[in-house]
Amino acid sequence: MTGVTVCCGTVNSIKTLWETRIKKSKDELKKEKEQRDRRAVVQNLCHRLTGAWEDRITLAKLKEKVVTEEGRVILRIEKEEWKTLPLALVQLSQIQEWQLHRTGLQKIPRFISSFESLIVLDLSRNSVTEIPKEIGKLTRLRELLLSYNRVSHVPEELGCCENLEKLELAMNEDLDELPTRFSNLKKLYHLDLSMNQFTTIPECVVNLPSLEWLDMGSNMLESLPEDIHRMEKLHTLWLPRNELEYLPDNISRMQSLDTLVLSKNKLRDIPPLMEGMSNLRFVNFRDNPLTYDVMLPDLKEDVDEEENDREMFGRDFMHFYIQEARKRGSQTFTSVLNVTLDGVSETASSL
Repeated sequence: MTGVTVCCGTVNSIKTLWETRIKKSKDELKKEKEQRDRRAVVQNLCHRLTGAWEDRITLAKLKEKVVTEEGRVILRIEKEEWKTLPLALVQLSQIQEWQLHRTGLQKIPRFISSFESLIVLDLSRNSVTEIPKEIGKLTRLRELLLSYNRVSHVPEELGCCENLEKLELAMNEDLDELPTRFSNLKKLYHLDLSMNQFTTIPECVVNLPSLEWLDMGSNMLESLPEDIHRMEKLHTLWLPRNELEYLPDNISRMQSLDTLVLSKNKLRDIPPLMEGMSNLRFVNFRDNPLTYDVMLPDLKEDVDEEENDREMFGRDFMHFYIQEARKRGSQTFTSVLNVTLDGVSETASSL
């Protein structure tokens, strides 16, 4: 009996000691966890305070860039590094125009939708790679200028900017298409798509009812739409440095067109119907491999100096070329016909 009692006492002592150690270990772990949690809370609070303080400093710095000109509130930054814009900028949502040039800005913040009063968004010469779909919330936007960036895609939502009048997307390099809803921009009159990768004028551009000025120079245009004449209000069309080999006859039906630049293409001929384009005041066919090598005739000495100042490959050249092409084509046809008739005569004589 005595041995048994001693054994039970020893076991109970060990059990109590073990439980005590376990409890102590748990208490220590709990205390460590509480300390870590407190440290995390403190650190988080410090980060928030630091972030809030930095945002306050940044916001103060941005406020210094806000000016008012002709009754319009403008944020103007140039040649300063702003790769991103802080959320704190939303506190200045009354801004009506952004002018951020050469700042290295990489993306348009999604909170751009908070700037409902924005009329002009000018982010030219930056490093913007994307136009966020939130752009569609800017229903008062009239000008969107994103030339010399890295945009490769235009979102459908841009078609919701119903008051957009001017859009510049020149020199974005990889840009080669536009969304179908782009044609919803009923007020767009100025469009610059030069120095990109377009192979044709998109159908949605042809459908723009108010378009007056279009620059698609330095692309990869291989042809023009056969229904190009549907661009009824277009008065200026820049198409230099492309791959155009011919012009559709319907270009002659563009009654509003007064400026047409086609230099440095691969044109072999000028459509004869263009002779009737009485509103065309300036045209340029320079550096095209035209079929006929023609020179403008010298003007009389008594012609006014203004008339004497003619562009070698301009409007007068176009008219003269068409006339010469018609004349030479007729001569060629006559020569072929004579050769054929002579051959028939000789055959008849031999019979």
